[in-house]
Amino acid sequence: MKEFKHRVAVVTGGASGLGRAMALRFAREGMKVVLADVQADALKKTATEFEQAGLPVLAVRTDVSEEKDVKALADKAFKTFGGVHILCNNAGVAPGGTVWEHTEKDWEWTLGVNVWGVIHGIRAFVPRMLEQNTDGHVVNTASVAGLLSLPGMSVYCVSKHAVVTLTECLHHDLAGLGARVKASVLCPAYVPTAISDSERNRPASLLENRKKSAEDLKREEQLRHAVQSGRISAEQVADLVLEAVKAEKFYILPHQKIKPAIEIRMQDILQEREPTNTLKPPTPPRTASS
Repeated sequence: MKEFKHRVAVVTGGASGLGRAMALRFAREGMKVVLADVQADALKKTATEFEQAGLPVLAVRTDVSEEKDVKALADKAFKTFGGVHILCNNAGVAPGGTVWEHTEKDWEWTLGVNVWGVIHGIRAFVPRMLEQNTDGHVVNTASVAGLLSLPGMSVYCVSKHAVVTLTECLHHDLAGLGARVKASVLCPAYVPTAISDSERNRPASLLENRKKSAEDLKREEQLRHAVQSGRISAEQVADLVLEAVKAEKFYILPHQKIKPAIEIRMQDILQEREPTNTLKPPTPPRTASS
């Protein structure tokens, strides 16, 4: 895409964090923005901030795990603004824990938002974006957790690996059509957002009553610290997303230093060796005297 003024961007998870930053970046390019989020109070606050800044905005409370909500979001976006040119399937949640500790509710909640949310977004928007026969772009937010396999992050990694391959397949399908709609997958590492507190938006029907262990609490605190210590801001990531849309760049990796860890995982596969824990510092080589 080269033209942004008066075009329309839809961003899920748009009330805070990466979603808010991307929406604001698009708005500053002259785009009309549709904000979707499950958290009604945050959505209203963010929409008010856009309006006060004179930025065209439509706010739609949306649970992306629900197909009917996403279809309604698409209907409202097209009806209000007459089209959609950028779709950011960005809403996400991030529970932690070992594979055997996660309950069926953990899996249902995480896959519902992180995977089905993207699926619903593609199915509700992409056919109509193709019918417009104009330049367009789909940005799906995955994570470096979609390129690595990490301890204590099984549900999250599974969901984000799904988003990466889903977006790769979307790219191939669009390219096969010669479509004017392109796709990108966003794979950031730690960015200071509220993702580590995503339990605040877990639906009542999927709440877990399991008492958290000391290890659970320690893991949560480590994640919260890592997220808030991220050295690349949401605004910087949003800048990279805009540049990727302009350049039709598929993989967006804001944290370039993560590439050696990705390469190690690829080499584990190619050399058919056991997976490396890329979170652990490498073991120093033994010397003759050790």
